[in-house]
Amino acid sequence: MSMRTGRAARAGQYAALLGYLVFLAFPFLWLISTAFKPARELGSLHPTWIPENPTLDNFRTAFDEQPLLQAAANSFIAALCAAFIAVLVATPMAYVMARRRSRLSTVATGWVVISQAFPLVLLIIPLFLILKNLHLINTLWGLIMVYVVWALPFALWMLVGYVRAVPAELEEAASVDGAGRLRTLVSVTAPLLAPGIVATALFAFITAWNELFFALVLLKTPEKQTLPVVLTHFIGAEGAADLGPLAAAAFLATLPSLVIFAIIQRRITGGMLAGAVKS
Repeated sequence: MSMRTGRAARAGQYAALLGYLVFLAFPFLWLISTAFKPARELGSLHPTWIPENPTLDNFRTAFDEQPLLQAAANSFIAALCAAFIAVLVATPMAYVMARRRSRLSTVATGWVVISQAFPLVLLIIPLFLILKNLHLINTLWGLIMVYVVWALPFALWMLVGYVRAVPAELEEAASVDGAGRLRTLVSVTAPLLAPGIVATALFAFITAWNELFFALVLLKTPEKQTLPVVLTHFIGAEGAADLGPLAAAAFLATLPSLVIFAIIQRRITGGMLAGAVKS
């Protein structure tokens, strides 16, 4: 009886997981299908999953109508710089908060979590005024500063958890062996934190890559706009979307995140296992 119950529970778990995967994959698969459909099929009353006459015209139109390559380069630079700076700042802060527990660190951690609940509209006006005084409106560096501030709280919260997962006894053992604080951090703690740092950087990169609201408000010049902002140009003034080119451009915009994750996900898992063995 217990074996049947266990099998039924396992089958239910697999069914729920499969349903969740289908739920996640449906929008992306439909996006790909739409990107390769000609205009006649896009206006059909009976849409199909697989295009009957697949075409690349939507991609050509998208590149002809909007500066997608320049926008993608702007997004990549902003996302990469924001991820690097956020991790560079958050890592030492997370180490101090995790190793020196006090009321102040507890309050700081609570504030980090609460700050994520603030709506963006409350932040954009003071940020706009600050950047205006710094003459950073309509610049990528101004946008990068905003992305760093926005990603830093969650990056800090993630890294605190990773630091706490590293046994303090390893650092104490290195200290007994004569290693100084800096040597201990570089040789012992940093390798074990590598998976967490990579995961946090990936989170910060994807957040900045997909962000629209700040970029829409802060960037005005077409050659400085990011990819999410340029995607909005495929929607007309009355809300009518140029569906085919929009789907093609949106499909291309999702590829970098998927490629980056596919490249580093094995390293994240491998680093976690290596850290467990070293522990």
